[in-house]
Amino acid sequence: MVEQSSLYSKFNLRGKPSFGLVAGTIAFFAGFAAVALFGVSAHHIAKQLNLSIEEVGWLVAIPMVTGAFLRIPFSAWVDKYGGKPILLTQLIIAVIGVFGLSFIINEIFASVITNAGTAYILLLIFGALAGTGVSTFSSGITYVSYWYPQNKQGFALGAYAGFGNAAPGIFTAILPFALASLGIVLSYVSWGIFLAIMIVIFAIIGYDSYYFQIVKKKKASPEEARKVSIDLGLELFPSGNAAKSLKDSAREWRVWLLVVMYFISFGGFEALTEWFPSYWRNYMGISPIEAGLLTGIVFSLVTALIRVPGGVWSDKLGGELVAIISYAILVVGSLIMISSSVFGVSVGGEIIMAIGMGIANAAVYKLVPKYSISSVGGASGWVGGLGSAGGLLIPPTMAAFVSAYGNPGYATGFLVFTIIGIVAILFAIILIKKQGTLKEIRGY
Repeated sequence: MVEQSSLYSKFNLRGKPSFGLVAGTIAFFAGFAAVALFGVSAHHIAKQLNLSIEEVGWLVAIPMVTGAFLRIPFSAWVDKYGGKPILLTQLIIAVIGVFGLSFIINEIFASVITNAGTAYILLLIFGALAGTGVSTFSSGITYVSYWYPQNKQGFALGAYAGFGNAAPGIFTAILPFALASLGIVLSYVSWGIFLAIMIVIFAIIGYDSYYFQIVKKKKASPEEARKVSIDLGLELFPSGNAAKSLKDSAREWRVWLLVVMYFISFGGFEALTEWFPSYWRNYMGISPIEAGLLTGIVFSLVTALIRVPGGVWSDKLGGELVAIISYAILVVGSLIMISSSVFGVSVGGEIIMAIGMGIANAAVYKLVPKYSISSVGGASGWVGGLGSAGGLLIPPTMAAFVSAYGNPGYATGFLVFTIIGIVAILFAIILIKKQGTLKEIRGY
């Protein structure tokens, strides 16, 4: 084997896996934080514009909608252009959206824009642009994946997503203080400055994996770039074409099982982030501030941070086995929520569900590069993009229980997670049944 030091020198290679992980996590954390303020401030803006409930609903949802579905093309483009330019593009679009929102909101409250229809359309446009930051999740997953071998994917992607997903919880805790001391407009300006600083940091420390560096510099053919990267400890390489990456990954039936499983765990996480404030206020009768803390700090942060060790466990035991265990935990938590009318018991149920969801998220993404070795970008886009749709579809389903059963429906609605959690367990069992030895289950 050629000495690694000579390869670094010959091809003028920069960065290393740990730097790639840190840079990718910074990009995702910043992108996800870009929309943290939007949901809270939308209700203040709604009063100013006299918006209907439906209009407020679309206003709150638009960043998450664009953030979910833009994951698919952006993640696939990483296979063609590399992760760094794609992530920078997404973050720049997001920062334009955040500063645009600050300008429009200032104009609304200053009565410069007096037409509610015009103001609403502008808010939707800039909200959609800000939502591009959320789409950094899947492209960042692909970016980080290409830096690590198969037997470290769980650790790398668990750490990336765990710390990155902590953004909503952290900023939910900061928001009341920011709004009280700065007001809505200056809070948006501060958010925009924060995002701009993160973009500069990522631009400085972020490098694509060695394969992309060699190919972009045209110092070797793609085949030789693969050989050099393998000598440097890397194992995953792109197909080189975004459309091909999406098509190849779509042909792999296991990817579609992962889409459904991620719909349940991560889509469920997004859904409960929206649902829990109403549950705590209306069913348990606590204050909005307490409901926000239980949702943003307890639920969101536990779900995000448990994903880090969840990735390590997936490396050691295999993503399929860890998925079975984690979705079983999720089902147990949902049964507690269904049967509980006691505050302390429900808090325990919420935490158990958070643990199950966080570990499941890590397990699913451990399996993405395993089942789509040459089309990680496409697979990550499908799983991350379509899986996020759970955040849009699950809340209305739970709301239907409230409509049908009244206040007790807030508890009964968790039956949704009991059912879909069992479905996820069955899918994980199918994946294991298609494996052979424990070595194959571990993926290395």
